[in-house]
Amino acid sequence: MQTAASEALTDDDYEQFRSDMVKLIPSLRAFARGLCRNPDLADDLTQEAMMRAWASRHTFTPGTNFRAWMFRILRNHFYGAAKKLRRETSLDPEVAERTLVQEATQEQALHVNDVDTAMARLPEHQAEVLWLIAGAGMSYEDAADIVGVGIGTIKSRLNRARAAIKSIIEGEAERVAV
Repeated sequence: MQTAASEALTDDDYEQFRSDMVKLIPSLRAFARGLCRNPDLADDLTQEAMMRAWASRHTFTPGTNFRAWMFRILRNHFYGAAKKLRRETSLDPEVAERTLVQEATQEQALHVNDVDTAMARLPEHQAEVLWLIAGAGMSYEDAADIVGVGIGTIKSRLNRARAAIKSIIEGEAERVAV
């Protein structure tokens, strides 16, 4: 059964939809990795978001913000799945190994792991905004549309996230120097 919306879309619209979706794969994967912190799960999350978008392509209105629409699908799927899994706990051997192994203290340079650790300590709503804007290169407007809050709230969360990252990293550097 076709709806009036699906009848209005042309083959060119579907081809443009597919093309736009393929172009977004790297950005979607980066955002998914920021959300779930697991590359394999991020790939699955990205694939699932793309499948859901394709299945709902008839609901997309050509000319609107496709990028925000796709990121919102991914974000909603992540939080929906996370809500279901809150009661389950699994042991990730890689995380356990990193936690139990002490890194050499001779290195004073900032490493990617330091930023990753700092990001993990941020509140979810701040980390999410930081990933959208700094990680995925989104505008404040697009991030506000995806998260469903005002631009001022996005700017505030981003500012707090950046300050927290700086504070966490500087605090860890001071502990290493002691």
